[in-house]
Amino acid sequence: MGAQWKAKHKDLAANAKGRLFGKLAKDIMVAARHGADPAANARLRLVIEQARKVSMPKDTLDRAIKKGAGLTGEAVHFEHAMYEGFAPHRVPVMVECLTDNLNRAASEMRVLFRKGQLGTSGTVSWDFAHVGLIEAEPATAGADPELAAIEAGAQDFEAADDEGVTLFITDPTDLDLVSRALPAQGFNVVSAKLGYRPKNPVSASSLNAEQLEEVEAFLAALDANEDVQNVFAGLQA
Repeated sequence: MGAQWKAKHKDLAANAKGRLFGKLAKDIMVAARHGADPAANARLRLVIEQARKVSMPKDTLDRAIKKGAGLTGEAVHFEHAMYEGFAPHRVPVMVECLTDNLNRAASEMRVLFRKGQLGTSGTVSWDFAHVGLIEAEPATAGADPELAAIEAGAQDFEAADDEGVTLFITDPTDLDLVSRALPAQGFNVVSAKLGYRPKNPVSASSLNAEQLEEVEAFLAALDANEDVQNVFAGLQA
């Protein structure tokens, strides 16, 4: 939970799946600004692979690429914005937004953070490292994540979660390189993106059940916002 917060069982809910497709479509459109050919656009290639892993419809995927690359005649303009502060019980949070209306996004963040504390730039970012985050599944029995991390050039890894997904952490500039190298080490890449990893996460065990539920509800509300792409929380399971 420390690297990127994810809603529990969100892949089981139809509306959550729709939100996921919407977020990926934005990522695809932004990446496609630098070219519609994934072979020549590493960022686009990584997002396309992630979209395919979650079974985004091909028509939706192709439309996002063409729209982002300016091939449909439609104007696409998303601006990147970061918000930071605290969830309830002083859990540090960084929120990455892609929005076509910065005023709306800022207003909605102020509302959402009423149950926490919205900070200014630098409030908690000093306690997060900017890294590449790669989620990968073992493709072969006995695949060793530690050896794979070393051979592929990752900085670190986190042991597989309940779904068998291992998180590999890279230098931001090595994200594509490591993503390409992991399959040869017995791991299939599920997603790869730049993000933030907490340096001193709050332990979930330090919160009681009610407090943890309040934090989870706060993070879920952030994740459900249409302008929010990623939520990075300093909370360690």
